[in-house]
Amino acid sequence: MSESFLLNFTPQETRVALLQNGVVQELHIERTSSRGLVSNIYLGRVVRVLPGMQSAFIEIGLERTAFLHVVDIWEEQRGNGFGNVEARPIERILTEGQSLLVQVLKDPIGTKGARLSTQISIAGRLLVFLPQDRHIGISQRIGDESAREQLRTRIQSLVGEENGGFIVRTIAEAANDEELRADIAYLRRLWNELRQRAATAPTPALLHQDLTLGQRVLRDLVTHDTSAIVVDSRENFQKLSSFASEYVPQVLPLLEHYTGERPLFDLHNVEDEIERALARRVDLKSGGYLIFDQTEAMTTIDVNTGGFVGLRNFDDTIFKTNLEAAQTIARQLRLRNLGGIIIADFIDMDSEEHRRAVLEELNRALARDRTRITVNGFTGLGLVEMTRKRTRESLAHILCELCPTCGGRGEIKSARTMCYEILRELLREARQFNAREFRLVAAPSVIDLFHEDESQALAMLSDFINRTISLHAESSYTQEQFDIVLM
Repeated sequence: MSESFLLNFTPQETRVALLQNGVVQELHIERTSSRGLVSNIYLGRVVRVLPGMQSAFIEIGLERTAFLHVVDIWEEQRGNGFGNVEARPIERILTEGQSLLVQVLKDPIGTKGARLSTQISIAGRLLVFLPQDRHIGISQRIGDESAREQLRTRIQSLVGEENGGFIVRTIAEAANDEELRADIAYLRRLWNELRQRAATAPTPALLHQDLTLGQRVLRDLVTHDTSAIVVDSRENFQKLSSFASEYVPQVLPLLEHYTGERPLFDLHNVEDEIERALARRVDLKSGGYLIFDQTEAMTTIDVNTGGFVGLRNFDDTIFKTNLEAAQTIARQLRLRNLGGIIIADFIDMDSEEHRRAVLEELNRALARDRTRITVNGFTGLGLVEMTRKRTRESLAHILCELCPTCGGRGEIKSARTMCYEILRELLREARQFNAREFRLVAAPSVIDLFHEDESQALAMLSDFINRTISLHAESSYTQEQFDIVLM
């Protein structure tokens, strides 16, 4: 499958689109003001230990304190060095005020702070360095057992007796010994510099920051199927070319500088795809559609036939819609970067063969996803349960915020409902305050209703409380906003 990367740079943000056979499959966005924190290494300070949760809050200089669970404390996993791991409670390991070298495992999401680990890993082009370990691991994507053993033997001979372990990345399978030796030396030098900074830095302090999004694309995302990496900024094209020539020389011929007048993302319809990826409804080519509802707990996907009635019987119509929905769901999960628990409500199918075929199609489409996904199949209620690993904020969380009118509910109270709430509030105010007149300030839609359908109700209340009620429309008010002014 032919794939290409489009890199759009502005001073404020970097955007990357992955196209496979000309169709946008993934979107990555990194803003200068809020770069991702995963893999950053900090010198942190323990501010609170929570024995009941077996966790601690660590101050690393962010807006919210970060979170460290006892299972992510590497010294406890390693035990005493002789294979005997004593399960000690966290209150016997950490104390408030203690300085600690930590690495970010997960970015802050929503109201949750970043998740940390005390096991440090530093990624290079070919290898990942584990300075606290002696283990030599091989990427699971290298499936051939003999190739795995050969790589392990090569790395062990190159590492020698020096401390530290390594994880061999997939790209290292085709690397020669000179390239591996250079990566080992680079990673060891980086670790020594980091330790020297940690010895003198104040707490909290950022000691090591991961590569920029553009550099990570070259290091991590480019594969043998990649045919082009198109960059629309001359300055960043030169920076990425320098980075590639030093660390990933095989990627250098793929880099292209786009100089056209039309914006790069417009040329490839990426902007339209971003808009569609933020919409709640996704239309299928057959006439059916999907509804995505993203909440803090989970994401639900509802499949509907819509206007599709094209096949000879209803069962075949449902089956065809569900097959198309399975492919679209897999693509939308990547585009929107949805993580956590995902529930897909396919249209009910009576045929067990159809259910099995839809599940196979879903698994086939999800296999192209770089992020780990577990599909648990159909439940007794006909729902498909999935989990997709959260690695970064979803597209909607990066680009959007809660609606200031509805507060994220997706709906507001009707003008008539507000009229009745206002009438009740006017009655309360009249009983509590001895005002000469009440002036109601509300949205134009509410005031219009008081002038028309609800004029009689307002007049009856005015007679009942024996007070004048004047109306004033305020265009800046939302439909749920109103004020009662005592005159």
